[in-house]
Amino acid sequence: MPKAKGKSRRHKYSYNLNRKRLYRSARRRAAPRIACSHIRHAWDPHKSVAQNLAEMGLAEDPNKAVPIPKKLLVRKEVESDGQQPGKKIVRKPYVVNEMELEASLPEKKSNTLSRDLIDYVRYMIQNHGENYKEMARDEKNYYQDTPKQIKRKINVYKNFYPEEYKNFIASLKPEKMEVQ
Repeated sequence: MPKAKGKSRRHKYSYNLNRKRLYRSARRRAAPRIACSHIRHAWDPHKSVAQNLAEMGLAEDPNKAVPIPKKLLVRKEVESDGQQPGKKIVRKPYVVNEMELEASLPEKKSNTLSRDLIDYVRYMIQNHGENYKEMARDEKNYYQDTPKQIKRKINVYKNFYPEEYKNFIASLKPEKMEVQ
């Protein structure tokens, strides 16, 4: 095979390019990616990360914020103005309050099964009842699930949609009585 074109020639170094300036400006432009909307809205781009977090009452380094207590060095110093040393003034307490409120809300259950899996389970129960070995040999078992895997899928369906499962089983019973 022939060589790739242009690979054999020597690459020239550009002496006129100021690489320090490029690196420095790229570092400055990169703002921190903030996931929490409350922090994002209170963020001041002209201040450092440590200053922004201190104003919001958040810790930059959790190890420094909650240090391990040393029993030998127990000192209770109080400054002249009544504040303890090391306590910082929180200028934006609403950020922490909003985050606590959001954390206290109950979590919504977003557990759902795919429509294909629901249809598959209903088909298997409708045609085979509780016979998992027959289900494994069914032609609709495209993924060649074993009887235990099929049983597990049916149990997942039972746990996710208990009312729907009861109604489905109840609707199957009259059909079986008509057949007999």
